[in-house]
Amino acid sequence: MRAVIDALQTNLTSPTLESTVTVRLVQTDAAPAAIGPYSQGTIGAGLFFSAGQIPLDPVSGEIVDGDVVDQTRCVFANLDAVLAAAGTSWANVLKTTVYLVDMADFPRVNEVYAKAVGSARPARSTVQVAALPRGVLVEIDLVALVGQG
Repeated sequence: MRAVIDALQTNLTSPTLESTVTVRLVQTDAAPAAIGPYSQGTIGAGLFFSAGQIPLDPVSGEIVDGDVVDQTRCVFANLDAVLAAAGTSWANVLKTTVYLVDMADFPRVNEVYAKAVGSARPARSTVQVAALPRGVLVEIDLVALVGQG
């Protein structure tokens, strides 16, 4: 195990790697602007990493009214927008992480999730958290391949 960790650390600090990986920021007006010192997403080494999306209306910047189902639909609309801005789609999503304030909401969030991702089957983690930004009920982030057609 130590050899694996050493190899990873060597690769992460390699001057060759640092000089060949370009990071591009992703920004779209079709999703909420970042509300802190971060971007909507980044692309590097053929991967897109989204910031966590919460149910903010991209035009007003306000939290979407409604229950966890309404909020989850908004989150997926925001994720759709950043995926499109990154030049990728749900077919290329490798992993999602769903953050819920109440795990009792999982079945209803899962119904929206299934419809939103369609036939894609990314790996997923779902965790309950004590609180989310601006008092929302759900947040989702993802990792996707870019340049895969």
